[in-house]
Amino acid sequence: MEEPIDPSEKLAAAGWRRVRSAGAFMSGAGPLWAMREGEGWRYGIWSTEAHLNPAGFVHGGLLATLADHAISTVAWEAAQRVPCVTVQLDTQFLAPVTTGVLIEARAQLVRRTSSLLFMRGLLQVADREVLVAQALMKLHAPSGPARIPAIF
Repeated sequence: MEEPIDPSEKLAAAGWRRVRSAGAFMSGAGPLWAMREGEGWRYGIWSTEAHLNPAGFVHGGLLATLADHAISTVAWEAAQRVPCVTVQLDTQFLAPVTTGVLIEARAQLVRRTSSLLFMRGLLQVADREVLVAQALMKLHAPSGPARIPAIF
């Protein structure tokens, strides 16, 4: 598959919006894209040669980063926008990912206690599952008002 130079128009036409304020780390990993899905969101990164490991596949660290981002954002929304930190992230890599594809991430809340959120995440390329994840998120009560900017 020939990789387009800039997939922005294709993604925008499909309903994806580029996330402008995902933070310096995610911006360096991305660019990150988001699409509304019912009550929640799905997130995506278009894979490029910059994401490859020496074996020629998208680096597992990028996949884990995308999973953690989706999981933590969904946890944040489930916690009424109280910041959450990742205490544990377990990932299982199911299939390799190549360049020139959109890697999509979804997450859901499994259970919540007074201070913890148990989360599940899934990464897909088209209809193919490439990573599953489970995470434990800890609520982090802010000392002042949250300063989280709009994402678009």
